[in-house]
Amino acid sequence: MHSASTAPRSRRARGAGRRAAAFCGSLALTAAVLSGCGSSSSSGTGADPAGAVPASSAVYVGAVVRPEGGLKSAALAAGQAFSHQADPYSRLLLVLQTPGSPTLSFSQDVAPWLGPNAGVYVTTAASSGAIISLLEQGLLGTQGSGTYPFGAGGAQGALVMDTTDEGKAQSFLNSQAQHAGAHTASYHGVSYQVGTGGVSFALVDKLAVIGSESGVQGVIDTTKGGPSLASAPGYAKLQASAPAGTLAHVYSNPAAQPAGSSQGSGLLQVLSGGREADISLVPASESLSLYADSLKTAVPTPGGLLAYDPEGARALSDLPGESWLAAGLGNVGTNLARDVADLRAVASLLSSPGSGGQTGVLSVSSLIEGLIAPLQILGADTAQAKRDYASWMGSAGVFGSGASLLELKAAIVIDSKNPSASRAAVGELAAAMHGRGAQVVPVSVPGTEASAGVRVNGVPLELVLAAGRDSSGQAKFVLGLGEAAVTAALSPQSTLGSSPSHKAAEAALGESTQPNLMLDFTTFLALLEGVGLTSDPSLAPLLPYLRSATTLAGGGHEISAEMDRYKLVLGLSHGAG
Repeated sequence: MHSASTAPRSRRARGAGRRAAAFCGSLALTAAVLSGCGSSSSSGTGADPAGAVPASSAVYVGAVVRPEGGLKSAALAAGQAFSHQADPYSRLLLVLQTPGSPTLSFSQDVAPWLGPNAGVYVTTAASSGAIISLLEQGLLGTQGSGTYPFGAGGAQGALVMDTTDEGKAQSFLNSQAQHAGAHTASYHGVSYQVGTGGVSFALVDKLAVIGSESGVQGVIDTTKGGPSLASAPGYAKLQASAPAGTLAHVYSNPAAQPAGSSQGSGLLQVLSGGREADISLVPASESLSLYADSLKTAVPTPGGLLAYDPEGARALSDLPGESWLAAGLGNVGTNLARDVADLRAVASLLSSPGSGGQTGVLSVSSLIEGLIAPLQILGADTAQAKRDYASWMGSAGVFGSGASLLELKAAIVIDSKNPSASRAAVGELAAAMHGRGAQVVPVSVPGTEASAGVRVNGVPLELVLAAGRDSSGQAKFVLGLGEAAVTAALSPQSTLGSSPSHKAAEAALGESTQPNLMLDFTTFLALLEGVGLTSDPSLAPLLPYLRSATTLAGGGHEISAEMDRYKLVLGLSHGAG
C-alpha cells in the first residue's frame, strides 16, 4: 500500500456496501453456525489450525467456532440482527455437507466432537471463489452448483477443525467418507479416505480434516514438520496486530501461488488488491466491523476496495453535507483504470440474467455499466487518454443525495491540476462518448466554464459533464446526474466535514480515523424502491439483509511503519423486518 519510503501515496476507498455486508455476514454466520451459538462449548485441544496448514497457502479463513462469554453473545446478537431469523445458522452446515451426505444436525453430528477453532485453506487465490460461493448459498439461500468445492476437479485445500473427542470425530469422518464412496489410502504413514469425487477425510494430530486429496496431504506434510502458515513471517506479523474480539478472519497472500497458476480476480482480489492482507471480523450487538490490515510493499501495488487513502478523507469532507452516499478517492489520474476494473468486478457480481443487455430496462447492472462508460474513456490506458485526462486529475469524490428520482443528485467530482486542460476535457469526453453511441445535447449550467449533456443507455437521468471552480477557487471536473448535481458539487450549501453524519462515522470508526466512505442504507433503499430496482433479481435475495443495515462507514490509517489498516463498520438494526 505504501512503499518502503515515507513519501505518501494515494489510496482509494471505493464503496461496495452490498458485497462487504454479505461478506461480513458470511464470516459471522459461518463461525456462528459451527459454534451453534446456544450450545455449550468445550476446550478441545486448543490447537490453532493455521499451525497445521502449509505456509504456501494463498487464502486462509480462520474462525473461533465455539466462542464463549462476550464473543459468543456478540456473535449471536449480530447474526440475529443481520438475518432477523430465529435460527439463521442452519443452512451453513453446507460447509460440512460432503458428497452423498444426509442432512446434518449440529447438535447430533458436530457438537459432540468440534473444538473451539477451525480453519480452511486453499492453494490458489482463484480457488477462494468456490468457498465464498458455498458460504453465500448458506447465508443468502442462492442457488449454487451443487458441487462440494474441494475435490479432484475443484479447489485444492482443506477444512481443518480442532476436536474435543477423537473417537467421535473419527466416527463422523468415517460416516461422511462412507456416504462419499471413499476408499482408504495412506500418506507418510497417515491413513485417510478418498471419495469417488476426490473429497478426502482424515484425522491428523487430533484435527479433523476434509478437503481435496492434495489438501489433506498438505496438512499431513505440515504436521510432519513442514513450514506452517502460523510461522510464516507475513501471517505472523498481521496476526500480531489483529484487533481484539475477532470472531473470524481471512488471510490472503497473492504472492503464494504455484508456478503457472492464476491469482484470480474474485472478491478477495477486489477487496485487498495485490497485497498480503488479513481481514478480521469483529461482531457487536449493533454492528459488524471489518478490519483490513495489509503489509506495505517495496514496490507500489494498486489498492483494492478496502484500501487506505489519506487524500480520500479530505475529498469526502468537501462533498455536499446532505449526501447519503459519499466516497473519497485518491489520485484518480494514477488509479482510475484500476478503479474502473474494480467497478466492473462489482457490476459482474450484480449481473442478473435477462435484464442487463436489454435496451430500456433499468437494472443495477445496467446502471453501473452506464456510469462506467465515461470512466472507461477517462481511465483508458492510451497515450491520448493520459495526455487529455490523466495529466490533470487529482483526488476525487463521489456523492449521492435526495430520496427520490426527482430529488436525486449524484456526481463524481475530480480536482483539476490544470484548469484549461480539464475545461477542454468536457468537449473531448463528450465527443468520445458520442463516438460510442451516446447522444450529446447542449446544456448551460450557471457557474461553470464548460458543460455538455450526454444521454447514456441504462442511466435514467442525463449525464452532465462540466468544468468549473468551487468557492475556494479550486478547479474541478464534474460528471453529474443532471444539472442540479453539478451545481451541488461546485457550490454545496454545507459540506460533509461539518455534518452530524460525518461525526457519527468518526465515532463508529474510532482510532482517530477520518472516514472516506459513508452510506445511509435507509435512504439508499428508499431510492432503489422509488425507481423499481428492488425488483431486480440480482438484489431480491439480498434485500432482507440490506434492510437490516443502517449505516456503513469506512476509513483507514497507518498502524505501523510496515502496515496499513482500513476499517468498515456496518450498523445493524434489530427492529427491521
